[in-house]
Amino acid sequence: MTESHVAEESDRAETPYGKPEAAPLRLETFLPYRLNVVASLASQALSRIYAQRYGIGVPEWRVLVTLGQFGTMTGKAIGTHSHMHKTKVSRAVAMLEKRQLLARRPNRQDLRESFLMLTAEGRRMYEDLAPVALDFARRLAEAVGMEDGAAFNRALDRLTERSERLAEEFAKSARQG
Repeated sequence: MTESHVAEESDRAETPYGKPEAAPLRLETFLPYRLNVVASLASQALSRIYAQRYGIGVPEWRVLVTLGQFGTMTGKAIGTHSHMHKTKVSRAVAMLEKRQLLARRPNRQDLRESFLMLTAEGRRMYEDLAPVALDFARRLAEAVGMEDGAAFNRALDRLTERSERLAEEFAKSARQG
């Protein structure tokens, strides 16, 4: 049997629920999965642009853009804003610092952390990439269309707020449990 024939056979395989489409949870219709797929595909497509131009990955991009937006921040604040784990932020900061795209200044009130800011070269990179990223976002949003754009943005805001509340709720129950 060829691989495609095996795949076709498994597609038709019976499950404990009968046909696969009768299963109570189907990944391809599960909202968190669908949101993750869209985010992953969009991130992959955009990352090809900045990886090709500047040799940076997603974590470095997020740090660069966050500092471009806010100026000076700590690594912890960058992680909170960009929803990245502190290890990813730390590695991205080290890489950007090695390439002289960001600089650090000690925090005199807390010597365990530093204030981070873009260097002149980092600022140039940010300013060069910003219009490219905005054009990418515009092209992506064309799929929704102007007539649905406002509703789509409201839905994203509501999903984000609800996700934050659910994350807090489940974290609280895990601490109590």
